[in-house]
Amino acid sequence: MKIYNIEEIEEKLDRKKTLTLYAECPEDTFELGRSLGKAAKAGQVYTLIGDLGVGKTVFTQGFAAGLGLTEPVNSPTFTILQIYEEGRLPFYHFDVYRIGDVEEMEEIGYEDCFYGQGVSMIEWANLIEEILPEHYRRVTIEKNPAKGFDYRRILLESV
Repeated sequence: MKIYNIEEIEEKLDRKKTLTLYAECPEDTFELGRSLGKAAKAGQVYTLIGDLGVGKTVFTQGFAAGLGLTEPVNSPTFTILQIYEEGRLPFYHFDVYRIGDVEEMEEIGYEDCFYGQGVSMIEWANLIEEILPEHYRRVTIEKNPAKGFDYRRILLESV
């Protein structure tokens, strides 16, 4: 399992605005999420992009663990938003895959989450780009079967 130096990651993101990391197994993906969750600050928004089965939920579970959550974290595919309040910050986990229209996000009260005192994680955020805040962190996870079944390229971007 890889250990990610979050200070180094943050410094490189601040300087270059983009950083490519690699995970060789699901535990690496979880650990990167956990490291970012430990460093997360109130008001941050993370977007999560990747095909089905690429590891978005594993990454999110790690992120939640980094926030101190101990309850199970699953993708809120049918509820669109799951709120967790037991960690050091409220955690707003969105899965907007089934959003038919951006106006549905207003009904959910997304602004309270995006601009509140917690951290938001939005799966399939490319479907609601027009309402994302001006500044956010984009996490793109991609498979590379040529390098192995569990190998992932993870692109972190400061947008």
